[in-house]
Amino acid sequence: MFAERVLRQLIRFGRLEVVLPNGREIVATGRDGPCFRIRCGSWADLIRFLFHPTLAFAEAYMAGRLTVENAPLHALVDFLYANRVDAEATRPASVIRKVTFPLRRLWQHNTVLRARRNVTHHYDIPGEIYEVFLDSDRQYSCAYFLREDMTLDEAQEAKKRHIAGKLRLQADQTVLDIGSGWGGLSLHLAKAHGVTVKGLTLSPNQFEVACRRANDSGLSGQVSFQLGDYRDEAGRFDRIVSVGMFEHVGLSYYRAFFETIRRCLVDDGIALLHTIGRTAGPGITDPFIRRYIFPGGYIPALSEVLPVIERTGLQVTDVEVLRLHYAYTLRQWRERVLAARDRVLEMADERFLRMWELYLSGSEAAFRHGGMVVFQIQMAKKVDALPLTRNYMAD
Repeated sequence: MFAERVLRQLIRFGRLEVVLPNGREIVATGRDGPCFRIRCGSWADLIRFLFHPTLAFAEAYMAGRLTVENAPLHALVDFLYANRVDAEATRPASVIRKVTFPLRRLWQHNTVLRARRNVTHHYDIPGEIYEVFLDSDRQYSCAYFLREDMTLDEAQEAKKRHIAGKLRLQADQTVLDIGSGWGGLSLHLAKAHGVTVKGLTLSPNQFEVACRRANDSGLSGQVSFQLGDYRDEAGRFDRIVSVGMFEHVGLSYYRAFFETIRRCLVDDGIALLHTIGRTAGPGITDPFIRRYIFPGGYIPALSEVLPVIERTGLQVTDVEVLRLHYAYTLRQWRERVLAARDRVLEMADERFLRMWELYLSGSEAAFRHGGMVVFQIQMAKKVDALPLTRNYMAD
């Protein structure tokens, strides 16, 4: 009866049928909407759901103790997010989140050594897995959809052009790419704009691939990659860009990150930060994501980023909020992973596939219903470093 009462409080629209471990069925119905039926094989999972909803759901699904009987997982996850069944869905879970909020800096204590370990956890899995679902350039960040029906490769190419436009590049300039991944953006900027690029990554896997790509493309004289931490960078650059890396920095290191940008940027230089952000103010990393996907990671609110930039002496010259672009990106990633299920299972086990499916599905739903967006923040040292209007970006 208690479980049924909790369930009915959570479902605002649609219908959710839950088959309990003893075979009994409980039903929660809201206003008109889709119907989902799930089967739970463990009482312990149901109890844990009260205290850690997303983590309990994720671990039960990964272990095969929870199954969705009448729909694909992503449809159920989207339904739950739309009903606001998130990590604070129940009263006990909400209390736990409030109590543990002060601990979030401890979870994000990303020293150089810990940052390397966190990166290894996510990025140094078999590289072929990323080949399965990423575009041909291995862009592992939000694409830019000029139209919703763009292919993934088209949208990622548009993202690189969009970023290049905001950097206002000129031939022979020097660029620092913080968090260069597999090298795609660095190579694009060098080839398309004639600039010299240095890319930084903490992932040995990404470093090896990026160096090989630079050699194979004949750009090794223009693009170099280094296995190193942003805090150790001592060079000076005309432009600095960081895409999809800031989420790994951690709140306590925001000052160090932006001081690095200020220190390494020439006086009339331009910097651009592309990061996932949250629209509802400061929060806590979801426990499933923190434990299994991005240890040490945190998605910031704009109110946590802009004050730090101001204190470092940099000027914010432009802010753009990309809203549904990442939802569209994640949808295509999810579809590609599931379409290549057999190939993924040759490299990993069923539990990994379930974890990855849940990660992509939950992230997609968070960008549709959970207040997640992407911030592109442009910065400069001098007030006249850029033209008076934004027309140059489109041009």
